[in-house]
Amino acid sequence: MKKDEKSLHKFETLSDAHRAFGLPHPKHPLISIINGAHSGVQLHQPSHNHVLGFYKISYKPKLGGKLKYGQGYYDFDEGGLLFASPGQVIGSGDNEGTVCSEYTLLIHPDFFLGYPIAKKISQYGFFSYSANETLHLSESEKATIISIFRIMEEELNSRIDDFSQDVIVSQIELLLNYANRFYKRQFITRKMVSHDLLQRLEDLLTGYFGNEHVLSKGIPTVQYLAENLHLSPSYLSDMLRALTGQNAQQHIHDKLIEKAKEKLSTTTLSVSEVAYALGFEHPQSFSKLFKTKTNLSPLEFRRSFN
Repeated sequence: MKKDEKSLHKFETLSDAHRAFGLPHPKHPLISIINGAHSGVQLHQPSHNHVLGFYKISYKPKLGGKLKYGQGYYDFDEGGLLFASPGQVIGSGDNEGTVCSEYTLLIHPDFFLGYPIAKKISQYGFFSYSANETLHLSESEKATIISIFRIMEEELNSRIDDFSQDVIVSQIELLLNYANRFYKRQFITRKMVSHDLLQRLEDLLTGYFGNEHVLSKGIPTVQYLAENLHLSPSYLSDMLRALTGQNAQQHIHDKLIEKAKEKLSTTTLSVSEVAYALGFEHPQSFSKLFKTKTNLSPLEFRRSFN
């Protein structure tokens, strides 16, 4: 553990990242776009884990881990986008790095100060997806993304004036909105795999409530589900929302209410006993959730069976 902490290096500024990759100083202290194909230097990947102090959006023309399901492949060959946010650890073995072979956009959070995107950017869940949850692009999607990178590249390289920040911020917002749309498409094109994950999620929740785990571990968390499904929590919730209209937390609540109805209608356990049996620390929290979901209190629900 101490060895990992010692080898963990934090890139506080864009200049730190440029130095690490053998690049000249960035033209702007808060934003940099790196064209790996035309940088003019040999880019060096760090040999150790590092933490970002800024946002990173990179396009890789070739991606590993193309998804195979049954006899078919469900991802495109035209490369894809990877996202990382400040504070995220990038591992040297992630096949990711801060610089990719084509375009990488580095943005310090201060660049967004005074713009609505400063708050809105936290709503884009894909900044906390893991490296194996990359956005795979179709040929037309790739063309759209590359065109936005080129507009920003030209803006930074040819002129920096009073309008530059407004123009670049608007292009970043456009890029993020397209990424949001394309991820929704990816959830659809991976529907067979996603439906398999839905079944595994249902089995996981059923098994959790069926073997007394709740008595010792409490209510299952989104983190617990994600780890057992080998997904990041954000990707799991966004995938579920795209397929079912509900995020992972809402799925957990639905299962809790289903089990609560079963116990209230088939046993003589008190409301408090039902709450504790489902993993709630406080019966009041259980009663509040039950009323929110069913418009009935637990006791009112039980009386409806008498």
